[in-house]
Amino acid sequence: MDSSRSRSAAAVAEAEAPWVTVEEWAGSSASALSRTAILTASHSSLTSRRFGNRWWRVGRVGGRLLGAFVPEGFPGSVTPDYVPFQMWDTLQALSTYIRAMLSTQALLGAIGVGEKSATVIGATFQWFLRDLTGMLGGILFTFYQGSNLDSNAKMWRLVADFMNDLGMLMDLLSPLFPSSLIVIMCLGSLSRSFTGVASGATRAALTQHFALANNAADISAKEGSQETLATMLGMGLGMILAHVTRGQALGVWVSFLSLTIFHMYANYKAVQSLSLTTLNNERSSILQQYFMDNGEVLTPQQVSKQEHILPFWSSWRKLLRIKLPHEHVHLGAKASMLTHPDMLQIAKTRPYYRNENYFLLDKEGSVHIFIHKQAAATDILKSFIHGLVLAYLMQKSKSAHAEASQWIDEKYNTFISKLQIEGYSTERLLSHSIVWRAHWVHGPSEEKLE
Repeated sequence: MDSSRSRSAAAVAEAEAPWVTVEEWAGSSASALSRTAILTASHSSLTSRRFGNRWWRVGRVGGRLLGAFVPEGFPGSVTPDYVPFQMWDTLQALSTYIRAMLSTQALLGAIGVGEKSATVIGATFQWFLRDLTGMLGGILFTFYQGSNLDSNAKMWRLVADFMNDLGMLMDLLSPLFPSSLIVIMCLGSLSRSFTGVASGATRAALTQHFALANNAADISAKEGSQETLATMLGMGLGMILAHVTRGQALGVWVSFLSLTIFHMYANYKAVQSLSLTTLNNERSSILQQYFMDNGEVLTPQQVSKQEHILPFWSSWRKLLRIKLPHEHVHLGAKASMLTHPDMLQIAKTRPYYRNENYFLLDKEGSVHIFIHKQAAATDILKSFIHGLVLAYLMQKSKSAHAEASQWIDEKYNTFISKLQIEGYSTERLLSHSIVWRAHWVHGPSEEKLE
């Protein structure tokens, strides 16, 4: 009887003794976790149970290796267009590094590497002059276009890679024209300097686009790993190709041109896969026109298919005097351009812009937008949409200012709300830098500007 009571008391004491269970979960994000172990500790023992077989552990090792090349929380931490863009971008980078071996080999031969008649000081001076030209070219390009690169990130991305192709072509041509070697070298370096500025600036804009979880730094770091891997593979394949084609001019040129064609195609596919959610002049025009016609907003993927991203198309349009709808609207016009008839027209239409930090002037089939000196980023976006509406209505109505003002009052907020629902960023308009602003008052002649 006593022994049974003691066993019962021991069982009760053990049941009442403290215990704890801890589960172990593994994964790169909260939405992709797997339970790997359960540990239970009682008063007298510790039991553990593990999950996952040997192949799962191999997969975990592979996942850790993959983590060095993709952002934390992938794929949920990036936009859907991240994967196709990076795939094509990596392929074009691989092509670039393979061709770099061929062009560098040709350039080194042109400056006399391996020849007894060549001097170290001569080769050093030529290389220094080449680098100096590139540095000056980068500064000059930034001066003229630096503030406008993010407004047309897709087009400038293509321009950057085309200029890089042109620079490599110059290096490959350098041995064929020894009398013009320095000029060709400098032109090639100048071309690549544009590439460095444009590519770096557009990459920053694209990184911000991909970062769904405020992880731009992580995306940038992982892209560095991807580029390093592509560089190593490209250099290895390039060395093999340079060795195989050594002394065979036809083989070098066929290889270089074939890789260049593939490089341009891969770049186009990479840029085409992007579905940007920022609003620039063209995307705003596409969205606004579709909304006016149908009352709905296109998705970023649908807008992406309608964008013009080839830089050569833009040049041809200017030569043929073909204008897209957004090119009829000039943002940030100069007040000093106004003539007396212009001022009278502004006075006539001023009631339509009484509460706005901008006013519009229709002149010779175009709309000129004058921005107030205290206008905010949202005012600039609104002014451009207003300008697009006015340009659209000018073709159909004689009272375009009144109808455009009515459209803005009744439908602008709905338009912006639908853009936000589709994921567009409506805080600002990505456009060229607005240098010219204005201040104005209306009334009798005795009222003057402060």
